[in-house]
Amino acid sequence: MHVVGQVKKPGVFRLAVGARVADAVAKAGGALKGADLASVNLARVLADGEQVRIPKPGEVVASAPGAGGPGAGSAGGGGSGGGPAAAGGVGGRLDLNSATAAQLEELPGVGPVLAQRIVDWRTEHGRFASVDELGEVSGIGEKIFAELQPKVSV
Repeated sequence: MHVVGQVKKPGVFRLAVGARVADAVAKAGGALKGADLASVNLARVLADGEQVRIPKPGEVVASAPGAGGPGAGSAGGGGSGGGPAAAGGVGGRLDLNSATAAQLEELPGVGPVLAQRIVDWRTEHGRFASVDELGEVSGIGEKIFAELQPKVSV
């Protein structure tokens, strides 16, 4: 994992399979006093090769190329507002692998329950390999998928 931002010892660290954002922050010496941990999903399971960014309060963080993983590049699933584009999507699209539940709720047809199902699917299955995998999330049928497809990316 590549841990950057408001941590004591930013760098690249090796973590066990199934490690969470909290483990990555701890491996980096912990968060600095000015870190905005409220915008970070510390419980999210990490994928190999991810970058985890711990932001300052009010900092809007977009995913870096190759950051991967849900919440990677946006402080482990937190992002600091700014709407869907803040999740590092391509061409203004919301990145399914880094969007928070709150950001997902901004999409058409996605409420709190469906947003949480998308986050839960990511946690259970890992990164979305393609937008088409949204169809595997309970509650996303053809109609909702058709609305979401042009607004999301992986």
